Amino acid sequence: MESTINVTIEQTTNQTDFEYCALLMAKSDPWITLGMDFDLCVQAFAGVSKEVFIIKINTEIAGFVILQIDGTFKGYIQTICINENYRGKGLGKKLLTFCEERILKISPTIFICVSSFNAKALQLYIDFGFKIIGELPNFIKEGFTEILLWKTFGSKIGFSAPQK
Repeated sequence: MESTINVTIEQTTNQTDFEYCALLMAKSDPWITLGMDFDLCVQAFAGVSKEVFIIKINTEIAGFVILQIDGTFKGYIQTICINENYRGKGLGKKLLTFCEERILKISPTIFICVSSFNAKALQLYIDFGFKIIGELPNFIKEGFTEILLWKTFGSKIGFSAPQK
């Protein structure tokens, strides 16, 4: 008998979810290479103007995203992480599609950074329609460069969210 796989994306404000997600970060790249331990990863969830969404396969958290939803760079995908066991299965694309739909409710522009050594993620973002707009040397850690990308659907002035 074939089992049904149920993929869902839901918002969370639960500290236990944050800690589980921080653990996913701390034990995978790029965070290992950048020297971000569990405590530093937990800090990524702190602060105002953030929304956290988890992607689940059945009841297991398979990944998450942290969005900045206010300020000059509202629409910034601060952190996106897929559990290494689920990478390459389309969950990153599914989460990016979700992010785009969410961000387009508040901004015509989506920003994301990726570590220059993270070639697979960079290619995913380019394939998804992001354009490289610059580099941020030593942004997260001395000796490492973050690549800034954006995807835009128009200017901020005059933008109105798409109607569904």
